[in-house]
Amino acid sequence: MSKVYVGGCLCGSIRFKATNPNNSHSCSCEICRKHTGAPTVVWIEFAAENVEWTGTSGLPTTWRSSETSSRAFCPRCGSSVGAIDDDPVVALLAGVFDDPNDDDLAPEFHSFSDMQPAWWPKEHH
Repeated sequence: MSKVYVGGCLCGSIRFKATNPNNSHSCSCEICRKHTGAPTVVWIEFAAENVEWTGTSGLPTTWRSSETSSRAFCPRCGSSVGAIDDDPVVALLAGVFDDPNDDDLAPEFHSFSDMQPAWWPKEHH
């Protein structure tokens, strides 16, 4: 049986259960920064078939952010929860997990590190 990861938005109306994470990484690209308001974010990717939306709002609201992805957020509180890619991949933000201290969620690499703010300490990627 696969380990189940759970989490959700600030108000709790968007909730998820997910299994088999892969491709955990941090990112400092402009789209990620503007989507979250953070200088760097951490993503944990799951095959779409391994993510179940369990909250009262069902699926998160999405906004098309690029040719291959849509950003996902709660329609009630506005919290960013992740991205839903065309692949089909669901990338969830590390901060939305109920247990963000789980070692399985640690980033394996940093995308667009050249775009992180110059004042952001390099050891925080």
